[in-house]
Amino acid sequence: MISSASPARRSRIRLAALTAAFAVVAAAGVALATRPSDAATRAAVPLAAATPTTPPAAYPNPGVVTGDIGMHDPTIVRRPNGGYLVAHTGNNIALKTSTDRTAFRNAGAVFPGGASWTTTYTGGSRNLWAPDLTYRDGRYWLYYSASTFGSNRSAIFLATSTTGESGTWTNQGLVIESRSSDNFNAIDPNLFVDSDGRWWLSFGSFWSGIKLVALNPSTGKRADNTIHSIAGRGGGAIEAPVIVKRGSYYYLWVSFDRCCQGASSTYRVMVGRSTSVTGPYVARNGTAMNSGGGTQVLAGHGNIHGPGHQAVLADSDADALVYHYYANNGASLLGINLIGYDTAGWPFVY
Repeated sequence: MISSASPARRSRIRLAALTAAFAVVAAAGVALATRPSDAATRAAVPLAAATPTTPPAAYPNPGVVTGDIGMHDPTIVRRPNGGYLVAHTGNNIALKTSTDRTAFRNAGAVFPGGASWTTTYTGGSRNLWAPDLTYRDGRYWLYYSASTFGSNRSAIFLATSTTGESGTWTNQGLVIESRSSDNFNAIDPNLFVDSDGRWWLSFGSFWSGIKLVALNPSTGKRADNTIHSIAGRGGGAIEAPVIVKRGSYYYLWVSFDRCCQGASSTYRVMVGRSTSVTGPYVARNGTAMNSGGGTQVLAGHGNIHGPGHQAVLADSDADALVYHYYANNGASLLGINLIGYDTAGWPFVY
């Protein structure tokens, strides 16, 4: 999004840019996916014998991924069989699978027959945004967004499946919505389950920032009417929250600045932390995330433009940061790096 533009102008600009980016991916197909512009300079994501505590001198390029890697707003989960399932923004929510976190293939859509219950929020479009995948209690839980660009007339829905396969998902209904009179935007959901078994949903984009609500674990729906404010930039560009706990800290990952502008995107990955899931979250320099604070973890460099809308996967070798970025030609592609933590407990990518 573009923080300095009006909501209506952001809507037109983002829609045009995202449409163009996906058109580039479709035209280029697998040839683009398997031969990124700087593939010769990349190293595959390694299996980490031990997580490093010293960050690299410069931001790393994404690790090598192959196959069907054209995607936007990816979320990933480890499957019970050891493979991986990815969901991302697309018509009726797009799915990808991988056996090794390197080679990815198309796996259809969550709702191949459409999702008519979302069209009130999408203006009739089939394009559903920013899904969030979790596997728990023998089921896949999928939170996803329905909206139009530049609008906060938005909604987050829940679907579940026992297999994760296309067409097996059951719509569980509305979780939370926002209207033009609200000061928040109900998109970009992320489920977090704390060590006491309490369920939380963070979400938000622009407006007054990132919000957090409690969920009922038995239904995945809201547990009460309380909305916590956990990060914001005074109406500016912040979105795509992800909460994880490592050690004694809850880490709140977000994306700052402009998405969906192709190679002109300025998206960047930021993080803050707190000793409580409800905050206050602060950056490394002590600035509260509710006052615009955040510690930068990854930003554009070389041929990698606008990395963001991140997910954090706790995998067998290390935590992995999964995100999209833009190639020089404007295509949005999957990026994966591993996450290390320095001696003060602040994350970095390698």
